Amino acid sequence: MMPIEIVTADGVVRGRAGRSVVRWRALPYAAPPVGDLRLRAPQPVRPWAGVRAADRFRFAATQHPSGARIGPRTWQPVGEDCLTLNVTAPAASSDTPRPVMVFIHGGGYVIGTSSMYSGARLAVRGDVIVVSVNYRLGGLGYVDFSEFSTPERPFDANLGLRDQVAALEWVQRNIAAFGGDPTNVTIFGESAGAHAVVSLMATPAARGLFHRAIAQSAPADWTMTRQDAHRFARRCLERLGADPADAVTALTTTSASALCRATDRALGRAMREEPGSFAYAPVADGEFLPEAPLDAIVAGRAHRVPLIVGTNRDEATLFQRFVKAVPHTEDQLATTFARCEAGALERVAACYPGYPSPATAVRIGGDFMFLRPTLEVLEGHSPHAPTYAYRFDFAPRALRLAGFGATHALDLIPVFGWVNTPVGRMMTAAGGYRAFLSVQRAMQDNWLSFARTGSPLPAWPAYTADHRATQIFDHPTRVLIDPDPAIRRAWQGVRIAAPTDGQTRTENAG
Repeated sequence: MMPIEIVTADGVVRGRAGRSVVRWRALPYAAPPVGDLRLRAPQPVRPWAGVRAADRFRFAATQHPSGARIGPRTWQPVGEDCLTLNVTAPAASSDTPRPVMVFIHGGGYVIGTSSMYSGARLAVRGDVIVVSVNYRLGGLGYVDFSEFSTPERPFDANLGLRDQVAALEWVQRNIAAFGGDPTNVTIFGESAGAHAVVSLMATPAARGLFHRAIAQSAPADWTMTRQDAHRFARRCLERLGADPADAVTALTTTSASALCRATDRALGRAMREEPGSFAYAPVADGEFLPEAPLDAIVAGRAHRVPLIVGTNRDEATLFQRFVKAVPHTEDQLATTFARCEAGALERVAACYPGYPSPATAVRIGGDFMFLRPTLEVLEGHSPHAPTYAYRFDFAPRALRLAGFGATHALDLIPVFGWVNTPVGRMMTAAGGYRAFLSVQRAMQDNWLSFARTGSPLPAWPAYTADHRATQIFDHPTRVLIDPDPAIRRAWQGVRIAAPTDGQTRTENAG
């Protein structure tokens, strides 16, 4: 039986044993980033004496309170003291160290919490250790205020990304005590969490901290230049009612919630003015993150670890209904493509019959945000390391009737084994339960095989420029060779161009 009390490098922690798993919650991997540590790189944990209770969740990162929902009518408290992670291990003992899977949650770097993703079903099915990580969000994690540093009060950039590296360093120091194998660590994430995976692949400080990577629906080209990041930070400061001379006072004395509300408003304005861009993103600062992750991957300069990467067939339908974060109308697409090479929209739209109908515009918007950069990742990484492509096509009948289809984040349900839960049962109330279970088995078996060995099941071939094998998760799950080649070729080379007139893309944001 797995012991409940574990001796970590910082002190003893006591978890909670269940029938099939043992859980340790809210384990600190860095010092609380409060007071003088606000907007600073994560610092080491201060060791403690005695036994630290690790049987309940504490704070999610500062965000709108509704973003930290952990149940139908339950919300996790939010706050700056959020640099914690959770460990879930099978209750049964093991004679050998178990593979480790570290999950980075999504939410656009705006909302989300690790407490949603304990991974208990995944841990038991695969005999693995699952770690889920909190990291700083929004204005406290993804706005670069370093321009306003003073010798007495410095500010650091890339805080959310630095937090993720610190969490992986904690795993290397401590996971063996929980029965995990620090030489076999897989990072996986969805949406912004998948973008974090891609970013870690290009972060020098993360080298050797993980050995395989899975990116589910990664908007892989979200990156700010230093100039754009500084301009956006100034707009955020204006939203706080401050100017550069007052920046240190404003950034250190404003409440965390007020600071994030101000930066969220600046983000919303930027997204309305420049659909397809996203200002909450890591900064290619030439130091901690030397270059844009997508550029590093395409050039072969990223960490050469085995990679699974893919998208959902109907990514943007969720955003069309609820969160206007993806360009999905004819006007928004025209604005987005106006910043790309001439003729790009016409070339792409020709491959989507029905454009400019609303449904077709939604599909193009989703593919712009997710499929387009994922194709670049596949083409760039596959010559250097084993790379596996997938597309998630399955949608229960109720979601098809509602117009969602295989929408963004639906793939989380089978990966975490949630088909036979209230949310899964609700989605399959109109049919498709057994089919969804088969998709769940296929995804989990492949994810777990990859975590154990670096390869999915043998039926899923690697992606190469000559073969372009793509696993289609549907009922039945199958492999297609180069699905939609015309669409793939149309997206080739489509990127938002860098400014050429001395202005930055966030000139009017805020």
